[in-house]
Amino acid sequence: LQDLTGDGGVRKEQLRPGTGQPVPPSASVAVKYFGYLGNWNKLFCSNGNSKYPRLMKLGKDITLWGLEIGLLSMTKGEAALFVLTPEYAYGQRGCPPSIPPNTTVLFKVEVLDFIDSEECDAFFELTHEQRDRLPLEKLLKVAATEREFGNYFFCKQCFKIAKDRYKRALSILGRRSSSKAEQSQINASKLLLFLNLSLTYLKLECADRALKYGELALEMDQRNAKALFRCGQACLYMREYSKSRDFLARAQCIQPFNRDINNELKKLARYYKEYMEMEKEMCCQMFDPLNS
Repeated sequence: LQDLTGDGGVRKEQLRPGTGQPVPPSASVAVKYFGYLGNWNKLFCSNGNSKYPRLMKLGKDITLWGLEIGLLSMTKGEAALFVLTPEYAYGQRGCPPSIPPNTTVLFKVEVLDFIDSEECDAFFELTHEQRDRLPLEKLLKVAATEREFGNYFFCKQCFKIAKDRYKRALSILGRRSSSKAEQSQINASKLLLFLNLSLTYLKLECADRALKYGELALEMDQRNAKALFRCGQACLYMREYSKSRDFLARAQCIQPFNRDINNELKKLARYYKEYMEMEKEMCCQMFDPLNS
């Protein structure tokens, strides 16, 4: 076993290599873990049944010293076994009733993903005046990290949390610049967030909010096919068929071979036909008594 601490306190056996850089000390990590006592035969903790393990902040949500040392040696996708002596685990007292005093514990860990939040952590500790004086490059990096958090939660279908992270990123970009070049960079970051929010609100079945953010994206880029498509989807959800067709037709002009756009137009045609047939039937029911 690889000795990570030099005193045998944290030993590691790699089961599967990962890719990229090791987990940084300021990261939030998503891991699958299994904690054992004895010779890998007594499970005392696990999140193995969780479909989408939550992001945990090193030093805050993960407080077991030896486990944190182990995670800092891992990369994304890596799986490993760790042996932690009491000094690096639960100490002389243990953690009754599950873990007896002076117990060596064993962990099987897989790093699913991680996001380095060092820039964000530092940013949110600043006063508003200090934030306003930050270089634009750093501001954009913080907003991009918040958007990355939003994307992570969106992929895990945690749409409400994703929405909140996207909005937090937008709040970071609230600063206006007198430089056209800088304002263009800010707007480019905002455009991505407007598109993310439009899609997220569609997933949350809030079509009016999805339309709002789609239209905000179009204010920045009138020929953005993705924004037109989102607006078309939102209008179709709200049964505003004419507006939906207008948005989708404009998107199709820009990307005529986009399968999603073309399928949405077919769906619109089907829904509109069903709507007209229903309207026709209602009119017949209204006037049948008069005719009779």
